[in-house]
Amino acid sequence: MKIIKRIMYIILFLTIFICLGTVKSKAGDLRLNNLYFDVKINDDGSMDVTEIWDIYVKQTNTLYKTFKTDKSKYSEITNVTVKDITYGKSSEFIKTPNWAYHVAKNRYYGTKNGDGDFEIGWGVGLDNQTATKKYQISYTVKDAITKYNDYAELYWQFVGENFEISSTKITGTIYLPSKVSSKEDIKVWGHTKDLNGTIYATDTNKIEFQMDNYRSGRYVEVRTLFPTSLINTSGRTKNTEILQTAIAEETKWADKANAIRERNEFLSEAMPIILLVVYIVINVVLSIVFIKKAIKYSKKNKELKKYEPTTKLQYYRDLPDEQATPGEAVKILNMELEAFTSTNFGKIFSATMLNLALKGYIEIRQEKNERGKDNINIYILRQENAGLKPNEERIMTFIRKAVKENNMLTLKELEKYIKNHPTGTESLLKLTYSDVKKQLIEQKIINKEEEKEYQKYKNKQVGYILGIIFLLCFTFVFFIIPAVILIVDAVLCGKIAKKINVLTEKGVDQKEEWNGLKKYMEDFSMLDKREVPELVIWEKYLVFATAFGIADKVIKQLKIVYPNFEEITTGMNTYSYMYIMMNTNFSTSFSSAISTSINSSIASTYSSGSGGGGGFSGGGGFGRRPEVAVDGR
Repeated sequence: MKIIKRIMYIILFLTIFICLGTVKSKAGDLRLNNLYFDVKINDDGSMDVTEIWDIYVKQTNTLYKTFKTDKSKYSEITNVTVKDITYGKSSEFIKTPNWAYHVAKNRYYGTKNGDGDFEIGWGVGLDNQTATKKYQISYTVKDAITKYNDYAELYWQFVGENFEISSTKITGTIYLPSKVSSKEDIKVWGHTKDLNGTIYATDTNKIEFQMDNYRSGRYVEVRTLFPTSLINTSGRTKNTEILQTAIAEETKWADKANAIRERNEFLSEAMPIILLVVYIVINVVLSIVFIKKAIKYSKKNKELKKYEPTTKLQYYRDLPDEQATPGEAVKILNMELEAFTSTNFGKIFSATMLNLALKGYIEIRQEKNERGKDNINIYILRQENAGLKPNEERIMTFIRKAVKENNMLTLKELEKYIKNHPTGTESLLKLTYSDVKKQLIEQKIINKEEEKEYQKYKNKQVGYILGIIFLLCFTFVFFIIPAVILIVDAVLCGKIAKKINVLTEKGVDQKEEWNGLKKYMEDFSMLDKREVPELVIWEKYLVFATAFGIADKVIKQLKIVYPNFEEITTGMNTYSYMYIMMNTNFSTSFSSAISTSINSSIASTYSSGSGGGGGFSGGGGFGRRPEVAVDGR
């Protein structure tokens, strides 16, 4: 199993890796089609820059660009302007003096931000819209040129690592103050992490650079040397030479970049073969592991032998266990149940109340209220739980808590109590199931160890099904063979789970008897009347008929078999709830009402997203509303 887990982790990692390659970066709401730089170097050592942003914008309020403060590269940035030039129309933005987190539409600032860096920000006003726009940003960089004895140098990051917008293309043109005698007098280098750009001196006064598929968070840097005679004045002059130092640095970096390119080229050529080998190895390893599992499961499936009832029964007239509770009978008949639902627990709750009435702990009466209407009233006769099994004791305690006064409550009051106590009701449902399971283990009807084994194989089956879904949905057909073998493993685990003897031989016999009794109660009116037991036994039968959800069917048959029921029971108190069930819709309304109340009560413990009420969710905080604007930063 450890091997399978490791392999699954590898597949998951590879899938995530592949998916990440196709997912947009953080700036998914912003995407540059082209970012163009038009640069003019002046003879005073300054540099005039115009940037053209051809950009796709979605739900963004403000765009900005930041320049890291670095006195070794420049002294200040001035003459900032911003324009909207979409569709060839020029609309100049209005300058505001102060930095702002959100900038009003058609306004901009060019000033220091809270980190002390220079920043240009402009309001695009597309908080809830999507558009492709074109903006022109212009500015002057003072003292951008360093003047050495032999050459003048521009060493500038046009895009910094803090730039969070990817671009299909970045292009730029740099103009020198004047022409030089030969392009050989101009030295140019470009720097970027992905090594995917080019730069050339294309004329005696012009340098051009280009990069495709720029990814956010990567700098784009240009370094150029040109004759120092082109610069008349500069705020940054150094009495040393730069050419040999620059060539040594750039040669070192170029050698490293070329080595990386060669390695990447090799990998790109070898990658299909590597991936094919990895694919084959993973398929083979997974197939071997899953085949071994299938062989192991197949052997175990053949070795297992399901218990059979000692006697096959069509009908059974007696109670399989006089001391059995409705919850126990329902669980035995439905061993696949891993918890009671609100529906079947409603029937169990109702049946347990009838059983408590038979045992003398409560009394159920039909009585008229002060308005002359019939009520179903429940009277508490005993305050102690002696003689009750844990699951009966739990329900009896719950009923007592619902009583307000005089040890009596109506059916409507019980329904209301259940609805108003969702946490207690849900706890009652879960703990009753737990009690029933423990009781059946103690009675040696359920084999505890075999039940654990059953759960193990059910969990394995679920795990394999999830693995199949993962392989087919997220790795497509790449792992189809392991997926097919996993299907076999899942089927075998399901078969093993079914053959595991969770019920002991005693339990299997009781299940056969409970099934026979249920079938008998459904068909008894069609049998020879000599096969029908005395009326007194039907008090007990109706308890389990209610738990099995067939009480209405049984009552209809009782009315046929005992047409003179009222004459037989005249003056007897023992048939009080039978009388109610046979002369009213008590069976339907009681179980249905309890089931509905339990279902409603449990449903209310879950959070509601529609505003209809329910439990607390994890959201919210201090009454704030979420911001509408999505900042383009």
